[in-house]
Amino acid sequence: MVKRTQWTKKDKIKDLGVTFDFRLTFHDHIQEKGNMTYSMLGLIKRNFIYMDSNTFILLYTSLVRPHLDYANDVWCPYKIGVIEKVQKRATKLVMRLKKLTYTERLKELDLHTLKYRRIRGDMIEIFKIIHQKYDASCSTMLQFNNRVDTRGNQYKLLNKSFRYDLGKYSFTARTIDTWNSLPNKIVHAESVNTFKTRLDKYWRDQPLLYDFKAELAGTGDRSKCDIEV
Repeated sequence: MVKRTQWTKKDKIKDLGVTFDFRLTFHDHIQEKGNMTYSMLGLIKRNFIYMDSNTFILLYTSLVRPHLDYANDVWCPYKIGVIEKVQKRATKLVMRLKKLTYTERLKELDLHTLKYRRIRGDMIEIFKIIHQKYDASCSTMLQFNNRVDTRGNQYKLLNKSFRYDLGKYSFTARTIDTWNSLPNKIVHAESVNTFKTRLDKYWRDQPLLYDFKAELAGTGDRSKCDIEV
């Protein structure tokens, strides 16, 4: 006699450190990450009364930012402004910079906006997938644009239209315009580290590096993130 398994419906589930809700809004996940990082900032503030820039960078990049960066390819760009607010608050821990604007504090600390880091991370993931750095049987499938009369690099991806935000903000949709805007010299990099170096050099003058309200210039990116802070 076969025993019938009874399934129970859940509104959310946690897998590999990411909380998925049934609407894929990632509200619970972002709230959890926010609470965790604010607690860590409070711990740092209580134990380090005065911090110079070097001490802050060491503590923030090792204890706080990894929580904000973890698995962001899955839930970005939903409510990315909430995450950006964590970094905005964190930079105020450096007393000599407290009266400066967020953009000025980032420039002084040589930190980039989290919005920029997520776009940069997306490009690195696309590079790894295209150049088969992952197992092809379990990585995201990307479709190349084989038309020769269009601008872009040799690895230009096919752009599709989506009606709903769920599709428009998915990884394979939100990254296409930005990836297609990169020149061949960058996408033909011999290694991941070379790709990162060339990409950083190519985007070094982007306002988005230090201004989270800016958009990445020259990409024609259709997707917009929630950047209210």
